[in-house]
Amino acid sequence: MIERNEIAAIVEDYERLKLRIGMTASHSALDICDGAIEEGFSTVAYCQKGREKTYSEYFKTQRTSSGRVRRGMVDKSIVLDSFNDVINPDRQQKMRDRNVIYIPNRSFTSYSTIDDIENNFHVPMFGSRNMLRMEERTEEQDYYWILDKAGLPYPEAIANPEDIDCLVIVKLHHAQKKLERGFFTCASFEEYQQKSEVLLKDGVIDQASLEGARIERYVIGPVFNLNFFYSPLEEEMPKLELLGVDWRFESSLDGHVRLPAPQQMTMPPNQQIPEMTVVGHNTATIRESLLETAFELGEKFITASKEHYDPGIIGPFCLQTCIDKDMKYYIYDVAPRLGGGTNVHMNSGHPYGNSTWRKPISSGRRIAIELRRAAEQDRLLEVLT
Repeated sequence: MIERNEIAAIVEDYERLKLRIGMTASHSALDICDGAIEEGFSTVAYCQKGREKTYSEYFKTQRTSSGRVRRGMVDKSIVLDSFNDVINPDRQQKMRDRNVIYIPNRSFTSYSTIDDIENNFHVPMFGSRNMLRMEERTEEQDYYWILDKAGLPYPEAIANPEDIDCLVIVKLHHAQKKLERGFFTCASFEEYQQKSEVLLKDGVIDQASLEGARIERYVIGPVFNLNFFYSPLEEEMPKLELLGVDWRFESSLDGHVRLPAPQQMTMPPNQQIPEMTVVGHNTATIRESLLETAFELGEKFITASKEHYDPGIIGPFCLQTCIDKDMKYYIYDVAPRLGGGTNVHMNSGHPYGNSTWRKPISSGRRIAIELRRAAEQDRLLEVLT
């Protein structure tokens, strides 16, 4: 792990009033850029060739002669052969020369290895570098580990497929789509065998992933992704903020549920099993009687993160939850960085974040506010790793 004293030495050479916000140009990059522009920062998007036009053309920043932003949110687009080229030492030096603070998103941790991010990415990052590894389900200390340490509720696992006696979800990677999921549901060992056989035959999953899959009870209820922010700088008000909530559109699952049941039953086997590829998000709120429990979940996660991942969570994190018929939360996934659904709150802000700050506050803007505050108070090392 890159030591904090190395980051301190790098930051010491930065022009603190000329910081630039950098990010991997995918996932939630537009939210990061939009929030940075709102708070007066310049933005640098590191793009992959063939996927750059969203950033280099359509959302490119246009500024007046005085520097005021007239349109867009991406000041500079750096086009790379591969997203992973940000690990190149020469590229990192150019980032440091430009006073870049990197904001990690899921695309960054997917296209670059966690080992490289922890040990070879010598650029100051906003957030908790040492917590990003927990997203990998193959790790011994994955997010289920910290949920257990924190005493947080999550769906119980079923170790052996032959023990399936209720509706479950089988979690594993998609065999063909690198960053997507090959999840499927079943309610018996027989159904598990039937569905896995079809998915194996169609190349959606592979045997190795199936053998290492996590099987857990399926919580029947709506999905609420809780987008939190933890501020180590805050001294007068609560350090934990619930900015907003989002939920997902998944293909082909959402297409399936729009069809009448008889039509679903007449599909060929390879179409009957829906895939759960996230293709978009929408915003939501939670009934007020459930909000205090949501904050309790966040506080417990923060406490556990400080105990096991010094200095603990910094900035944005997302607890992805389902709420059952008894109004109980179950956490089925954790993002120890900016969540994937925050673009839905660009410009207009999150409902709860707006109400807290009395102005439009997206996750991207909240990051920029914290970074601005840290720079002005000479406390950057409290939010960078």
